[in-house]
Amino acid sequence: MASAAPYRSFLVGAPRTLLWRIFLVVTVLMLASVAVWSAIFSHFDQASRAAQTAQTVVSIINLTRTALLNADPSLRKDLLLDLATQEGIRIYPAEADDRTTPLEDSNLVRKLTADVRHQLGPDTRFAASWEGLTGFWVSFRIQADDPEDTGEFWLMLPAERIMRPHALEWMWWGTAALSLAMLGAYMIVSRLNRPLKALASAARTVGRGEVPPRLSESGPAELADLAHAFNQMSNDLQELDADRALILAGVSHDLRTPLARLRLGIEMCGADPGEVDAMVSDIEDMDRIIGQFLAFSKADGDEALETLDLAELATELSGLYARRGFPITVLATTAARAQARPQALRRAVTNLIENALHYAGHPPELAVGMLDGRPMIEVLDRGPGIPAAQTEKVKRPFTRLESARSNTKGSGLGLAIVDRIVRGQHGEFRLLPREGGGLRASILLRGHTKSLS
Repeated sequence: MASAAPYRSFLVGAPRTLLWRIFLVVTVLMLASVAVWSAIFSHFDQASRAAQTAQTVVSIINLTRTALLNADPSLRKDLLLDLATQEGIRIYPAEADDRTTPLEDSNLVRKLTADVRHQLGPDTRFAASWEGLTGFWVSFRIQADDPEDTGEFWLMLPAERIMRPHALEWMWWGTAALSLAMLGAYMIVSRLNRPLKALASAARTVGRGEVPPRLSESGPAELADLAHAFNQMSNDLQELDADRALILAGVSHDLRTPLARLRLGIEMCGADPGEVDAMVSDIEDMDRIIGQFLAFSKADGDEALETLDLAELATELSGLYARRGFPITVLATTAARAQARPQALRRAVTNLIENALHYAGHPPELAVGMLDGRPMIEVLDRGPGIPAAQTEKVKRPFTRLESARSNTKGSGLGLAIVDRIVRGQHGEFRLLPREGGGLRASILLRGHTKSLS
């Protein structure tokens, strides 16, 4: 478990998208592969490279020594000048107090100097610079077989001949190849990522109760099978919703007709007026419950999203309830225009008002404004409220709080209908406690894309 902690901490800081996570993994693997390949190549190349370079150095020194020994003393100066100008080889007498700097300490240099000393003698010296002149400096004696000969010289070769400094060039070529490989990996992963993003978007559309666009069933077999299965599921859900709406519509028709006859019969039976009113009230409750079932079962129909002024909607609903004897105050803090389906949103706000009238016992207030850049309409009451732990639960169909179970009126669908309508309009439905007691039923919607005309 302890070994998994660093891995989890790394994932916390890593991108969460599948595209970038796979791309980063592929990149790390490719970098590690290049590094391992480079280390292996360098390891097996060093021995042969050191031997070849040492042989080149020894050959140049032997040829230079032979040329100096066989040349006429009067022509040695010209020979040294030709070696310097044409071959870049310089020769200087060696002194005990020469200012030199050592060569770099690397495996290649150690193998190279060991091979050269093996052939030229253990007294051979090396330096990276002599008297401020940089290069590859090697000491040698004119009479190599005479230990008493003190005629020691420094021979300088251009460093690029010996060390072959092509690392930078190789690095650029390696970087170009790695970039091409990473570009190819990105293209491959992005091709896998696009259909997955389309699937996620379609799944969110289904979650809002809308019909998603049909997914493309092309591409790799696994993704094509996944898209086909999702399309089939979407079609099955649409057929199920249509069948449910048809069944409930039929049930509604079949139930409301006898309920109407029953109400007419009760009103004409001549019974006690109090009992008649009670029975008529029960019939009205049954009719209202049937209406809630129908409202929950059907979507928003063909109603399109429109730019709606929430303050105008609140004022309209306030006037309707005022005529029924329930004065509702509208609190409009700022202009709020939203993309919404007018009739569906009107039904959602009406459900919240009815819920407040039922449980709070007095008319609520309507507030219109903006919250976090989103248009909002709220229904505010001073009722018993809803505990924070129960706010999500009461949005489910047929769910009631324990304190409301003794009330047989209603079906437990009011808040579920509101939540479904709001989610179908790309909005958010919140149930929050109100300061001073009560409930804030907030509907947050998407902002308008163009001004009202």
